[in-house]
Amino acid sequence: MPNSTEIKGNYNELKGKLKQKFAELTDDDVLFEEGKEDETWGKLQQKLGKTEKEIKSLFE
Repeated sequence: MPNSTEIKGNYNELKGKLKQKFAELTDDDVLFEEGKEDETWGKLQQKLGKTEKEIKSLFE
């Protein structure tokens, strides 16, 4: 599972993969703001009905 630093470094790629896999995601859903990582994961979890671990495992 990628850690936070790896996710930050590759976020544009991950964002594209998320939007491809889950067409219902909007740009606002995948918006990453420095210092608000927990908020971003919370939005994704709520929208997708998956845990942070499940979402991160999609990128292994």
